[in-house]
Amino acid sequence: MKILVIRFSSIGDVVLTTPIVRALKNQVPNCEVHFITKKAFAGIMENNPNIDRLFTIEKSISEVLGELKAEKYDRIIDLHRNARTLSLKLKLARPSFSFPKLNISKWLLVNFKYRSMPKVHVVDRYFKAVEKLGVKNDLKPCEFYINASDEINLAENIQFEPKSFITIAIGAQFATKRMPFNKLEEIIQSIDFPIVLIGGPTDNELAEMLVERFPLKQLFNACGKYNLAQSASIVKQSVVLLSNDTGMMHIASCFEIPIVSVWGNTVPELGMYPYFPSNKNGFSIHEVKDLKCRPCSKIGFSECPKKHFNCMQLQKSDEIAKDIQARII
Repeated sequence: MKILVIRFSSIGDVVLTTPIVRALKNQVPNCEVHFITKKAFAGIMENNPNIDRLFTIEKSISEVLGELKAEKYDRIIDLHRNARTLSLKLKLARPSFSFPKLNISKWLLVNFKYRSMPKVHVVDRYFKAVEKLGVKNDLKPCEFYINASDEINLAENIQFEPKSFITIAIGAQFATKRMPFNKLEEIIQSIDFPIVLIGGPTDNELAEMLVERFPLKQLFNACGKYNLAQSASIVKQSVVLLSNDTGMMHIASCFEIPIVSVWGNTVPELGMYPYFPSNKNGFSIHEVKDLKCRPCSKIGFSECPKKHFNCMQLQKSDEIAKDIQARII
C-alpha cells in the first residue's frame, strides 16, 4: 500500500507526526510511506527511515502536483487539514482520511475562553486519521534523526561534557511565546549549573545580554551558531531543557530529555504540550492560570495585545528554577 502523509508546517507540528509515520510503516503490510511538507521543514524528515520518499514545496502544491499524481496513492493521510490540503486531495482524487482539528473548540477557547477542548494530545488526534487502516498508537516517543555530520562534539565546540549542562531554548516564532529578559535573568540567577542558550540568529542579541549579565557563570551562547539538527544534538546531550512553547520543546521529547516548559499566550489545552506517552512525569508545565485574556491566540503575536504581558511577567521564576534543579541528575 502506498500512502501520502501531509503536514506542511511548522517545526513542532511536523515532529508530532512522526509517531503516525512510524506506525504506518510498521503496522501496514508492505507499506510505502511518502511525506509532503514545506521545504523549510524538510530537515525534520529527510533522515527519517520510515519515509520512503519526501516531497517539499516552496509556496504551491503545483510545484510537485505532477509527481504526486503519478504515484497513484492508495490512501492520503491529511494531518494538516486546511484549504491547501483540501485542494491537494481534490486534485489527487484518491481516498483520504484526516484528523479532528477541532477548529470550533479552538476558536471558542481563544475568543470566549470557553473550555470545550478534550483532554487529548494532538498526536492521539492524529491517530484518528489512520484508525480505519487498523493502525494503533505504539506509545513510543516522536522521532528526530540527526546526521552524523550534524552531531556536535561538545568538547571541541562548547567545552562542556555530555550530560553536564542544561539547555535553555530562548527563542520562539512569536514574541508572546518568549520569556522576557528579566524572567530569564531571574531563572538563570537561581541555577547553579552550566547552561547552553540555543536559538536562531534573531535570538543572539538577547543571549549576549544574558552572558554579559552573568560573567562568572558557565553560560554559553549557541544562538545562531548552529542549524536545527545541530541544536537538537546539543539538546540531546543535555540533562534538562527549559523551553517556551516551541518546536525545540517537541524535538527534545524525541530524545526523552526532561522538559520544563513555560507557556505565555498559548495554552497546553490546545493539545500541543510535550509528548511523553510512557512517562507523564518527563515534563512539567508552568503557566499563569486564570488570566482573563489568556489564551489570546492559538499561535502568538509580535507583542502583547493588552500591553502588560502578564502571561509571562507573572510567571514564578523561583518555582521554575527549583523545577529545573530537581530534574538535574
